[in-house]
Amino acid sequence: MGHYLLVVRRPDDAAAEALSAALADLARTAALTVWDLNRNAWLAVDGPHAPKTLEGGPWTMIGDVFNRQRPVLPRTRPEDPWAYERKLVARFWGRYVGVRFSRDHQLSAILRDPSGALECIAWSQDGLTIVASDAPDWLVRKLRPPWRINVERLDQALRNPLMSSGPLLIDGPVAIDPGTVQPVPLEGPAHPIWRPADIACRSLEPTPALEDAARLLRDAIDEAVTGLAGASGPVAAEVSGGLDSSLVASSLVQSSPATVALWLSAYGAAPEADERPYVAALAEALGIDPLCVPHATGPMTEAWLERTSRGLRPGVNALDRPHDMDWAARLGSAGVRALMTGKGGDSILLQRSTADVFTDSWRARGWRALLSPDVPRLAATNEISVWSMIREARRHGREGSRLPVRDEGFLTARPDGPSDAPPVHPWLADCEAFGPAKTMQIAGVLDSVSRHGPSMLTEAVDVRHPLCAQPVIEACLALPTPLLTHGGRDRGLARHAFRERLPAAILDRRSKGDMTRIYGRMILDNLGVLRPWLLDGRLAALGIIDRAAADRLLTRESLIWRGYYSSIIVAAAFEGWVRAWDRRLTAAR
Repeated sequence: MGHYLLVVRRPDDAAAEALSAALADLARTAALTVWDLNRNAWLAVDGPHAPKTLEGGPWTMIGDVFNRQRPVLPRTRPEDPWAYERKLVARFWGRYVGVRFSRDHQLSAILRDPSGALECIAWSQDGLTIVASDAPDWLVRKLRPPWRINVERLDQALRNPLMSSGPLLIDGPVAIDPGTVQPVPLEGPAHPIWRPADIACRSLEPTPALEDAARLLRDAIDEAVTGLAGASGPVAAEVSGGLDSSLVASSLVQSSPATVALWLSAYGAAPEADERPYVAALAEALGIDPLCVPHATGPMTEAWLERTSRGLRPGVNALDRPHDMDWAARLGSAGVRALMTGKGGDSILLQRSTADVFTDSWRARGWRALLSPDVPRLAATNEISVWSMIREARRHGREGSRLPVRDEGFLTARPDGPSDAPPVHPWLADCEAFGPAKTMQIAGVLDSVSRHGPSMLTEAVDVRHPLCAQPVIEACLALPTPLLTHGGRDRGLARHAFRERLPAAILDRRSKGDMTRIYGRMILDNLGVLRPWLLDGRLAALGIIDRAAADRLLTRESLIWRGYYSSIIVAAAFEGWVRAWDRRLTAAR
């Protein structure tokens, strides 16, 4: 999606008025569209799908806003000061940030939609309050904000994948969490009005019938796909050959076939990354004609490693730059303005059909959980015995859920040891009522926020992720994990719900396309760039990367034997982010 910048000046302050006018001029020079919201506030937007505004009661909504087809309104108390806002985020969904003004045209509150699809930071400076999706160079140069990189938070984020959203790694601006209202002045506490755990509590109620659950899920996916496809067009759709993109494609054919100008698929050189047979089966079933192109590759350079992370957060989504540039060119040639993807399905539809699913059922039903016909299938899928699953379920009752952490193979050991618990995001703070599979699903919702991050592709077209949208998130969170893995299979309910739309080749598929070898080869082929980038970089200078450990790891022999590809590419993105922001903040100072 595009970017927005809201500037609100303090009234009767000549210096603030002059600075506001200067920023508006700079925004116009940077090719942003600028207009006044009131006598003290102006808004600037740009991008391939520039945000628009919509009035919703006392709120001005910036971005895309859609009516819910079947809203479930929350119960609110008469004394709840945010009762209206809780109902607002239940009645509408989309990719938006809301702002509310007082009678004297001053900003009084900020609201971010539950999906977190549109970034939102805010800060006050020199008589101005600024709300934005980004902090471009021209804005930082003009304002020279007194921001600093938070080294401790940077270290924590490298170890904890769930910190990809949440607080920024810079001290200064305030990051508004999804589903949260932030009153102004910004020093006051934020108020969460939507949390995944609150929706997931519905999964603890009596389990719905299979067909009712299937209809709920199918309707939610159709609602998200139809809404995002209609935001602006024409659109392209990614069809990878996997289940998730196939679900989105089937919904597009069902509801919005005329909006799709191009069906696009990339295949890798490794056999496990070539999914063209599945794409062909999908094309025949849906009556579409996909364009299959090789997954683009190219050499890394320090310049593009730094370019990937000039945004507010490390550019983990932007590291496949050759692929992004290739697709951006193809979509531009086709006259396409947006791309629909299947990203996010792994997490929310429950691709992890592990023994944790049985633990969820055990917590809810005890020994009666063994009566489910899915139990032996689940055990067979995971190649373990039912007794092993019982043992794990009982262990969870004693130890609780474990959240994911990144492999710390080349990071400096913490003084308090590897068992030091990473910071817990507010969305995960109240998950004691849930088993490990539902807790991991909530963690997946948190991770899905980061999928909306910028890249070369998002600079060219509006990239839309229906499976990360609020209707799908809420439908899946409200269902028990054993139902989501119906038949003891990953995404079993989704397979059942779309069995009349998708071919058997995809519904019955046991394997999954794997790009690991492709990205592993990318790292191996670019060790000449990555070694000095990490060994002589800012993360090593700050003591976050252990130079000796990284020196041993970053060799062809070690990588082929031990892997660590994901950790290396994430560290490369973080290194680029630190270098870019060091330079920007030093210049500002």
